[in-house]
Amino acid sequence: MPDTTETIAQLRQAVQAFVDERDWRQFHTPKNLAMSLAIEAAELMEHFQWLDLPESVARGSDPAHRDAIADEMADVCCYLLSLANALELDLSSAVKSKLVKNAVKYPADQCRGRFERPRPPAE
Repeated sequence: MPDTTETIAQLRQAVQAFVDERDWRQFHTPKNLAMSLAIEAAELMEHFQWLDLPESVARGSDPAHRDAIADEMADVCCYLLSLANALELDLSSAVKSKLVKNAVKYPADQCRGRFERPRPPAE
């Protein structure tokens, strides 16, 4: 199913079913999952390591690399969903809450088109 129709809950259930079919829940501790998530994120980064900006954009569009990049992105997502399952954490609520916090921390009128953090107001 495409992103437009698949829910996070459905993905979480699919990941959990995969884990349960293999009796891996015993290994899916928060520590192990967080470490695995970091490892898979590093494997994703390897696809873009040493590339400049235009090369990295081209790599992401290159049919010769897209499947491997998608596989690493899927690994990251699966471990994140597994961590949410292990912690019984509502990922949608966490993302929405973080966006609210980030909107305060990075006001659009001060951050649009900029990568630096806005300066705190003088007291």
